[in-house]
Amino acid sequence: MFHSVLKTLAIPMAATLSTMAMSSQALAEYPERNITGTIQWGAGGATDNVARSLTPHVEEELGTSVILTNRPGGTGVIGMNYVMTQRPDGYSLLYGAENPQLYRLMGLADFGYDDMHTINIIGQGLVVIAAPADSPFDNLSELLEYAHEHPGELRMGGTGAGGLPSTVHAMINSVDDLDVRTVTFGGDGPGITAMLGDHIDFMPLSLAAAGEQIRSGKMKGLAVLTSEEIEALPGVPPITEALPDIDAFLPWGPFWGVFVREETPDEVKQQLEDAYRNAVDNEQFQTFLDNFGAEPLNLSGEEAQQYLDNWQSVTGWSMFEAGSVEVSPEELGIPRPGKSAE
Repeated sequence: MFHSVLKTLAIPMAATLSTMAMSSQALAEYPERNITGTIQWGAGGATDNVARSLTPHVEEELGTSVILTNRPGGTGVIGMNYVMTQRPDGYSLLYGAENPQLYRLMGLADFGYDDMHTINIIGQGLVVIAAPADSPFDNLSELLEYAHEHPGELRMGGTGAGGLPSTVHAMINSVDDLDVRTVTFGGDGPGITAMLGDHIDFMPLSLAAAGEQIRSGKMKGLAVLTSEEIEALPGVPPITEALPDIDAFLPWGPFWGVFVREETPDEVKQQLEDAYRNAVDNEQFQTFLDNFGAEPLNLSGEEAQQYLDNWQSVTGWSMFEAGSVEVSPEELGIPRPGKSAE
């Protein structure tokens, strides 16, 4: 009888140990197939360019292919939602920008980056307010003067609520009054195409997406979102020349990161973090970022979380104080800049 009981207990125990062994083996072999990388914005934009430039170095680190797919729409909600519904096994990654940090505040979704695991905050971009090459405006001061005299006439390119253009617009409106019509696109790329066709009058863009077009003379820069002129765009004035009070919100810029489902096994998260850290640190990619007008960050772990929290605080409160959102960030537990959440 006693031996019979032992035999009965041994069966499930053996099965459990076997399952654990198989699980450990699977983790040890990660990645054993191709990985999918979902880009939450359209082709040709800053996030797309950063993702496609970084990924070959990641593939070299991981020894497998990362298949990139664009899933734009809903200010990036569609792409992020897709990744969040995939299996948490490390084979579905999100290449995202800053937008999910504002989803709850904007009422766009009930999730954000706090619901995912940050693999790497790759870098931060500079922002330029760009216009078609034949624009009658040579700087932001001239555009603002015209907009004051002709409210609602100018067409501004946008990427949806909470996107980079709408956030910059909110910052401007917190210190001035820029009354324009917004034409929404699925990302920087389609917006730039529309601008090259003179279908919009101006658009706040990441320097990473617009810099080459401006330097080649196909578009012009009206202002950079900095307090000083930058080497990448000589002759383009800082936004503080037109709006001195906006200095309180600076420095500010979009960022790019890689994320995975929170439930992903810790061993897989660590492998991904190591691979992306080495890839971002690759000399070729560092050169790409420099030419792209972006600052490398290469953050993971607690450093990445602190960066995300600070960006959300500065942006959320500036939008609220500009009247761009009705919900107070405080209601969502987002502290004012410089203060800690209780």
